[in-house]
Amino acid sequence: MPLPRLLAWLLLLPSALLLGLVFLLPLGWFLGNALGELGSGSEILSEALAIAGSRAMQRSMLVTGEISLATTLCCLAIGYPLAFALTRAKGLMFRLVIASVLLPYFTSVIVRTYAWMVLLGRTGVVNNALQAIGVTQGPLSLLYNRGSVILGMTYVLLPYMVLTLFSAMRSVDMRLLQAAAGMGASGARIFLRVFLPLTLHGVIAGSLLVFILAIGFFITPALMGAPEDMMVGMLIERQVEQANNWPVAAVMSLVLLAVTMVVYAVYSRFADIRRANPA
Repeated sequence: MPLPRLLAWLLLLPSALLLGLVFLLPLGWFLGNALGELGSGSEILSEALAIAGSRAMQRSMLVTGEISLATTLCCLAIGYPLAFALTRAKGLMFRLVIASVLLPYFTSVIVRTYAWMVLLGRTGVVNNALQAIGVTQGPLSLLYNRGSVILGMTYVLLPYMVLTLFSAMRSVDMRLLQAAAGMGASGARIFLRVFLPLTLHGVIAGSLLVFILAIGFFITPALMGAPEDMMVGMLIERQVEQANNWPVAAVMSLVLLAVTMVVYAVYSRFADIRRANPA
């Protein structure tokens, strides 16, 4: 093995050991002990398939997919123009926009979620403002529904989309847009035929990244969601904390991990394409 590659592997060794000790080893211990309670051999497989195919698990996976997809689309709808504004902004304006995207990450997710609960509560800022200006006669039910969950998750995950899209847009040669305009193309045509195709890899990578993070979300749906909008993470938590059923929780965790790994494999595929074919 060439010396530079050997040195690279040696530099990665501490991180690999840390990952194995704090993640892989505890995960393997948990799954081994929990699944061992189901039996052995074919018994584990049959019980695991029964749990994975249960009505509660299927319903929870469907809700998780719907909320994660809606959150991803909201992040894309908000993040795309925001990322484009970042590519055009300079000086103080650039610093203000990037600060507004990054500064929330200095605050805990729990604190940010409670802030939304204060804003959207029946006696919160939004309801009080709507009643004060005469738009509504009474408080609206803005919390504990799917809409509030999607809003809270979009707020938390939006920076991932913005930064991914900004990286893709920054690599686009703006002279191509100027050339298209010089040849008489309209703004919409330039966007659809030139700019969007050149940033499509960023759209796909950012969407997959947000979706991966969304399917494992727990805090925001647990605090802002309705009982019928139970995501997989919440279902696993209930099996552990309330039912004390560790084997079922282990199987559900494996299902969630498998889905996450599949989506991550797709994400890695697009990321590899991007690294191999820089703009």
